[in-house]
Amino acid sequence: MALSQWIESGAHGDMAWMAETQARRADPQVLWSDVRSIVMLGMNYGPEGDPLASLDDKSNATISVYARHRDYHDVIKGRLKHLAQWLLKEGRAADGQVKVFADTAPVMEKPLAAAAGLGWQGKHTNLVSREFGSWLFLGSIFTTLDIEPDVGESDHCGVCRACLDICPTRAFEGPYKLDARRCISYLTIEHKGHIARKLRPLMGNRIYGCDDCLAVCPWNKFAQDAREARLIAREDLKQPGLALLCQLDESAFRALFSGSPVKRIGLDRFLRNVLIAIGNSGDVELLPLVVERLHHSSPLVRAMAVWALRQLAETTQFMQLKTRHSPAESDSDVMSEWNLENENELQAGGQG
Repeated sequence: MALSQWIESGAHGDMAWMAETQARRADPQVLWSDVRSIVMLGMNYGPEGDPLASLDDKSNATISVYARHRDYHDVIKGRLKHLAQWLLKEGRAADGQVKVFADTAPVMEKPLAAAAGLGWQGKHTNLVSREFGSWLFLGSIFTTLDIEPDVGESDHCGVCRACLDICPTRAFEGPYKLDARRCISYLTIEHKGHIARKLRPLMGNRIYGCDDCLAVCPWNKFAQDAREARLIAREDLKQPGLALLCQLDESAFRALFSGSPVKRIGLDRFLRNVLIAIGNSGDVELLPLVVERLHHSSPLVRAMAVWALRQLAETTQFMQLKTRHSPAESDSDVMSEWNLENENELQAGGQG
């Protein structure tokens, strides 16, 4: 995906940083003027089994494959540092310098990885490898050493558009062009506010990230399961129950997701996502947990509790709870959820 397209899609709100870091992303020497070579590396995190199977179990949550284990930033950064020191030793450059990055700086890792021959940017804008399919974490070593460049990889997507067609929210405007504002990964992880009403039913039980466009790629038939022990999925994060997740308080949330990237979004955004999944579950046994969250301190959580309530409760019960709770509500976004009177308003509305 071209940098300009990312900037156009996201240069506002939660993604304003894309515009702010454009110069450094477009030219690595703006990030570090002394860099002469960039070594790109990929680490396989291929999942066991079908990562989309959990989407059918509506009372349990689906967490993106990459977040079901230890935070990959920690794993890759350590490996990169060891390799960088080896590189300096082999280069026999007493004054050689290195810097390592693993999604920790404004580096255009995917186009750099394609130029280095690791794979190509598929129509879903992610890197695709003939050996590992779509399941690669990327990292980079910037160095002052002069290293002979490799040959870049050519595009092997052909006429396939499986990744474009499977997207639940139709986030792809076309091949190689993603509108991040409709992407479930962006919405559940980066977006800090309310999620547009018209997109909520399309999210299903995805509470952190989305793997649909990655998982459906035909090149994954060559992929292998992750061999790094720290990148093997934890059993308790494969399909955690929505009932359990909805009851987490701050300390329980931090304990459950210790060492996981999920912890970075914070409890309020996490509960927002969980309540949307509960609303999509059709499981009326979860209603008491939704009602409990109508009292939550965060309006972000309360608003989604109202939305989930509307999806699951009978009209009489919903109106009784509205009469009880809405008079004390001071947040305008929560009130807008209480005051939606018909399905047309629900589908047409949306908070940015």
